[in-house]
This record gives sequence, structure tokens and C-alpha cells, in this order.
Amino acid sequence: MKSEADPQSLLERAFTDAVERADDNDQTRIRLLDAAYEQFCRMGIQRSSMEDVAKRAGMSRITVYRRFATKDALVEQVILREFRRYFDRFLADIRDAQSAADRVVLGFVSSLRAFRGNPLIGGLMNAEPTLLAGSMIGDDGRMLGAVSQFVAGQLRREQQAGTVATTLDTDLVAEMMVRVAASFLTIPSRVVDLDDESELESVARQFLVPMLTPG
Repeated sequence: MKSEADPQSLLERAFTDAVERADDNDQTRIRLLDAAYEQFCRMGIQRSSMEDVAKRAGMSRITVYRRFATKDALVEQVILREFRRYFDRFLADIRDAQSAADRVVLGFVSSLRAFRGNPLIGGLMNAEPTLLAGSMIGDDGRMLGAVSQFVAGQLRREQQAGTVATTLDTDLVAEMMVRVAASFLTIPSRVVDLDDESELESVARQFLVPMLTPG
């Protein structure tokens, strides 16, 4: 299942919604998204149909198609909502951080915790890790690129605030940070305990924070 949506636009929309705290008051739509999320968590995206979602929501198939024209559109909106939830937590995690280094560490730990603990994404990682890895790199790097651009944007905000050097190559540093995080998400580690947040913090301070210093 491949969505036609640009992953970067999904990230941007989710982040904007989180910042602006946008709310969805369409209760039917919320109910369908909840049902789709539960269905995808239980059966996987590939094995779930629009009819399955309608049945789980206790609604007619016509109602589902009125809100979401295709299964791809429904999947996109479920993913968008998960990104929004992640950004809500991310913004809360970094709100009280005292430095750019602390924000990098908290962002790294927060992202691994959020995605590993997410029933949909975490379940896919446990059941079909190679499928997840393939989905991240099989789209010509578009998803990784979108996440990298988000991180680069955060680094540029740090530059504007004067907390990191203006000579920092934000695009390159962001890509390196995202690739490190993505590797931990998709490839099991025999060295780092990914469920130990203090160990993840140590890894981030040892390997990611130094990237904030050019040269």
C-alpha cells in the first residue's frame, strides 16, 4: 500500500497542527479513524479493507467512502494523526530543555520511544521489521528525506536563536541524525538497549550532540 501523498507535506501538516493545536470536531471522521487505527493494529494495513473498517466502526461502507474516497486516503489520515500525536509529545518533551544539546537528546529519545511504543508502528517493527525497513527506503528515500527536512528546520530555528553555529550544515547534520535514529528503529541492536532511556540519552550525547559543533 503506497499513499500518493508527499511524506514531507504530511509531516509539515502534522507539525503545524501540533503547534497550532488544531482540533477535528467531525465526530464521524474521528470514529472512523479510531476504527481504522484499531483495525490496522490488529490485522495490519495490507490485510484490512474499507469494509473491515466500516464494520469495526459500526457504520456503513458508504459512510466510510463519503469521508475517505480510497483506502490510501484513509491510511494517509491515520498516519497523519499518528505524526500529530508524536509531535504533540515531541513539543512537550523539548519545552523545558535548557540547551540545543538537550533538545537533540530529548528529540532522539522521544522519537524512538514514540515509534517503538506505537501499537501500529511498533507492532510492524516486531512482526515484520524487514517490511518496515523496506517501506522507509523503498520510496527512493522520500520518507527519510521528509523527516530529515523536518529536523533540519528545527536546527535552523536553533541557528536563528543563536544556540548553534551559523556555519552548521543543517541539512547534512539532520540527515545523519535521522539515519542513526532510523537504523535503530529498523535494525535490532545487540549493543544498545533500546528500552533503556538513560542508555539512549548517553548514545545521543556521545554521538549526536557533537554533530552540533562544525568541524
